[in-house]
Amino acid sequence: MANAGDEDPKRSRVIAPAAAKPGLAGIGAALAPPMSESRLFNWTRSGVGLRLLAAVLLFSSVVTLTLTALQLYLDYDREVGLIETRLDEIGRSTTGSLGESLWNLDQNQLKLQLDGILRLPDIRAAEVREIADRRNPIRMAVGEPGTRSIVTRDYPLNTKVQGTARPIGVLHVEATLTDVYQHLLNRALVILASQAAKTFLVSLFIIYMFHLLVTRHLVAIAEFVSKYNLARPPPPLRLERRPPHDADELDKVIDAFNAMCANLEQAYGELREANANLERDLTIRRRAEAEARASEERFRDYAETASDWFWETGPDHCFTYLSDRVIAFGMDPKVRIGTRRIDTALDRVTESEKWRAHLATLDRHEPFRKFEYRGRDTTGRMHHFSVNGKPVFDADGRFTGYRGSATDLTAQHETEERLRQAQKMDAIGQLTGGVAHDFNNVLTVITGTIEIIREGLADKPELSAIAQLIDDAAARGAEITSQLLTFARRQPLEPREIDVNALVIETAKLLKPILGEHIEIETRLADDAWSAMADPSQLSAAIVNLAVNARDAMPGGGRLTLETANRELDDTSGEGDAVRGAFVMVAVGDTGHGIPADIRERVFEPFFTTKGVGRGTGLGLSMVYGFAKQTGGSVAIESEEGRGTVMRLLLPRSKGEAPARTAPVQPLVTARGHETILVVEDDPLVQGYVIAQLGSLGYRTLVAGDGASALALVDQGAKFDLLFTDIIMPGGMNGRELADAVRLRRPGVRVLYTSGYTDNTIVHEGHLDPGVALLGKPYRKAELSEKIREVLAGEPPG
Repeated sequence: MANAGDEDPKRSRVIAPAAAKPGLAGIGAALAPPMSESRLFNWTRSGVGLRLLAAVLLFSSVVTLTLTALQLYLDYDREVGLIETRLDEIGRSTTGSLGESLWNLDQNQLKLQLDGILRLPDIRAAEVREIADRRNPIRMAVGEPGTRSIVTRDYPLNTKVQGTARPIGVLHVEATLTDVYQHLLNRALVILASQAAKTFLVSLFIIYMFHLLVTRHLVAIAEFVSKYNLARPPPPLRLERRPPHDADELDKVIDAFNAMCANLEQAYGELREANANLERDLTIRRRAEAEARASEERFRDYAETASDWFWETGPDHCFTYLSDRVIAFGMDPKVRIGTRRIDTALDRVTESEKWRAHLATLDRHEPFRKFEYRGRDTTGRMHHFSVNGKPVFDADGRFTGYRGSATDLTAQHETEERLRQAQKMDAIGQLTGGVAHDFNNVLTVITGTIEIIREGLADKPELSAIAQLIDDAAARGAEITSQLLTFARRQPLEPREIDVNALVIETAKLLKPILGEHIEIETRLADDAWSAMADPSQLSAAIVNLAVNARDAMPGGGRLTLETANRELDDTSGEGDAVRGAFVMVAVGDTGHGIPADIRERVFEPFFTTKGVGRGTGLGLSMVYGFAKQTGGSVAIESEEGRGTVMRLLLPRSKGEAPARTAPVQPLVTARGHETILVVEDDPLVQGYVIAQLGSLGYRTLVAGDGASALALVDQGAKFDLLFTDIIMPGGMNGRELADAVRLRRPGVRVLYTSGYTDNTIVHEGHLDPGVALLGKPYRKAELSEKIREVLAGEPPG
């Protein structure tokens, strides 16, 4: 046959059968896409031809560059050798005459000789320097000395005096290599250009021959494989080309393809025969399906009562089977086999009517669904279960037991309970936050101004007593607001590492006048008690609240016990809510009348109280609960009617080694100052009160009603030492944003925040942000004075 490169392109293809019908198995459909050779250089687009061309060009370029570099090096070495020979010749031929001229001080002759040296090829500069111990020795230079691409030589100039050679000067000669480099560059360009053209043409020819002899035939083989169809096998594969004298690699590939196709056709025939045999074995298959249905009948019953795990009981209602899925819920099937459901139930006594109805259903052999009860797993943790079941009868109608499924609803019950608590807390928090801000603003003015009134009425006892009543009422209102915020977990805490034993001792001293002489106080403090991470003032308030509740439970007197201990808990400990980790326990126990079981779970609800009207707000225990949860701990109750109550407060253990000692509470001292304070307060009443109090303390004040007005004062250059700003303000900018904006303009400015409700501006996860100073509303003059001096005396912020 003619070579495909010399014939019509339409003949340069495989003699192959028509394409298989759609839907039939074409074994090579994914091996190669249909390709055409209608264009002579189609191989240049992709494939091995292009990669081969790149490889040949790369290798040829490396060889060409290597040989060119070698040739240039040899040329360079030869040229430099010529220059050095020329320099040696200068040294041999001119030093004698130059030495004689220098000895005779014949500068004209020296100039002529140096000009002669300069006219030699590649010589750039020459210089003669006289060595003489006299003023103005001879120094003559010609040419332009250089600093790059030069070769230099220094030759001594001597003369003979009474037969002895005596040095009288130095000849310095510089030869340039610039012409050498230019010659080498021109030669390199010529070599590279000629070699590149030759390499490209030879590579292109090689690739074209490779395509002509190999790649176009590979395309033909790919087309044949992609269209091969077992259902309609084509004739054997043949290539359109001149047959070589001896079989080459392509012939071997074609023979292998044809042999493979023959094997596939044979295997296809065997497969058809196997299918026929399978048809004859349908009887065996039907028998196997019947056996499978029989083995699946029991599990079909389970599917009808779909749940988390399967169970089976005998006629006596004892478990005979539990699926392995039950292990995932903390139960051991081997332990439960042989027991009844009621044996492990926790509510069989408290909900006996429910269990009697369930056992009656079992005795009547009736199906049941969604029977819920409480039980414990092997670790003692309580679970909520929901059970479905149906009775099972044998072929004679005899009752053989129950089959069913069970679902663990513990997570659902816990989620629902947490959701109820969260909704309750959120509702209280929103109510508290809305009321606290405005109410604390009013209380700030009342508590502050009543101090001024009391000072003015010191000589009028009747009116002074009335002012004291107003002061006590305002303090009581502030306490109620603080308790609401604490229960709602919105009171900003300042937790630090504290010595719990020391704090309990100091608090016990405060309790003696509060509880009265009829209450005995006893302390049981663990010697090795850990340090705790908590807000000491809030912890002290929580202990006082618990002690006051204990006092009310012992109207005829009794003993109050304060106890500390270390606790390592997991979430199944049963102490308080589900907690895990290391805690410091502070327990407050009494010998009072105890808490009835029916109200024990409600004692932490806000406003719930068993006291009479006008005796308490019902917020004491709510505050303790909110403080414990916000700190990261919990509260546990142990009470028995007629024998007393123990309230255990669990506080997270501090990670530090040295707990901070709690110092005794010192009375506040009103401190004065002379600095200037920028007051930012939107409430006119509070603003007027603050200005008056600061003025009475000796401070100068600048006033702004919102963040924008305050920034305007800063931009106008107002001088001040402290920014005293409310947190929640109108105008779209809160106190934290105002402080950040002021610090951008005046880095290092000191800031004191004030608010009756901080929201999430400077408090995150219940804790006050580090480095933030806050004066909570309402506050008194002494508290205002102390906090201002504390901030002004502290380290300036970074």
